[in-house]
Amino acid sequence: MATSVKEMLEAANAAVPRVTAAQARDMMAKGDTLVVDVRDTPEVQTSGKVAGAVHVSRGMLEFRADPQSPYHDKNFATDKTVLVYCASGGRSALAGKTLKDLGYERVYNLGAFKDWAESGGAVEK
Repeated sequence: MATSVKEMLEAANAAVPRVTAAQARDMMAKGDTLVVDVRDTPEVQTSGKVAGAVHVSRGMLEFRADPQSPYHDKNFATDKTVLVYCASGGRSALAGKTLKDLGYERVYNLGAFKDWAESGGAVEK
């Protein structure tokens, strides 16, 4: 049965809790937290990214996150807390659900990069 983007986003938002910038800063301060920017490269080049974040475009996430993949990024580990963000929160919700499907348990949607930046969150260019 076919599904729609709306239905996919509803399922992703139900599975992946949204956190505020303040909550994200608290998680990051505790350590053992991976922050993942799933925007496309031109977006990151234009605005920068959350300081310390790993950039993995949405289309490559499964390949970087799966330890069995030849393209696995060693920053990804299922025992870490993972914060995912994008430009508005949609791609990060879908990415978070994908990570949960891959066995990551503590996954949170930080939402929009601009909200992080406007809240005074650290950014690296």
